[in-house]
Amino acid sequence: MCLAVPMQLVAVEENGMGVVEQDGIRFGVGLMLVESPAIGDYLLVHAGYAIEKLDTAEADARLALFRSLAEIARQETGAEVTLVAPPRPPGKDP
Repeated sequence: MCLAVPMQLVAVEENGMGVVEQDGIRFGVGLMLVESPAIGDYLLVHAGYAIEKLDTAEADARLALFRSLAEIARQETGAEVTLVAPPRPPGKDP
């Protein structure tokens, strides 16, 4: 299952791409679906694209909810749960 996760924009590239970060994990994402993205914006990221801007309060609320759900999953399964999966190295498809 995939979720759209709030991530903060840390770099904007001239080719319509950007770099977002959450919990120390960075991804390159397409910015073409969001109007006037700026460094520091919180963006809702899904499937490699920023799909919506979020204000800081909304991003914080969603991240707090996801962290609560992750903690419940940890307690129930004993497995580590992260909000954002680290990128796979090239050629390492599941």
